[in-house]
Amino acid sequence: MVEHNMPLLVHGEVTSPEIDMFDREKVFIETILSPLVQKFPRLKVVMEHVTTMDAVKFVESCTEGFIAATVTPQHLVLNRNSLFQGGLQPHNYCLPVLKREIHREALVSAVTSGSKRFFIGTDSAPHDRRKKECSCGCAGIYNAPVALSLYAKVFEKENALDKLEAFTSFNGPDFYGLPRNNSKIKLSKTPWKVPESFTYASGDIIPMFAGEMLDWLPVPL
Repeated sequence: MVEHNMPLLVHGEVTSPEIDMFDREKVFIETILSPLVQKFPRLKVVMEHVTTMDAVKFVESCTEGFIAATVTPQHLVLNRNSLFQGGLQPHNYCLPVLKREIHREALVSAVTSGSKRFFIGTDSAPHDRRKKECSCGCAGIYNAPVALSLYAKVFEKENALDKLEAFTSFNGPDFYGLPRNNSKIKLSKTPWKVPESFTYASGDIIPMFAGEMLDWLPVPL
């Protein structure tokens, strides 16, 4: 992979049953990724949908241009309390699982800092409502309809809207050595209501923040 300049894109978690669900990413970095990077320092790696301050610190400690990470909207706006508030919330269940508030804050700080090491990665994962609201529900949050709106919300709150375009549109292709997309989307400060559901095949899909109001509306140009 190093010889062919092929990046390694990895969901960075161990899955051993003896490892606590909330420690999977941290242990993966310590036992697998860190030794791998030390052995192959020229290997380009993207940690997909990171969730912890441990991942942020690791990415920031590595040589720029070789290790990067994507971050989802849900891990920037929700913490693990969102799984249980008002009862079990299956539509907030995803993998990697939501983490403590201190980790969410670390992710927000990283993506709004202007660092080129972090870029958009929605990990949008739609599932039929019946496969989410059941005794053994699927992991995955359908965030595609609201992703850009939520990223804008995060960057606005941190007074970093000037850094949003790089996070969503420049850092990723620059890391991969690909041309930047020429198409454009305008984010309008226009309140809109997220649909309660979307009809799909013989069922329906519940989007993230279903039925709630968001402040930023993406408009194709």
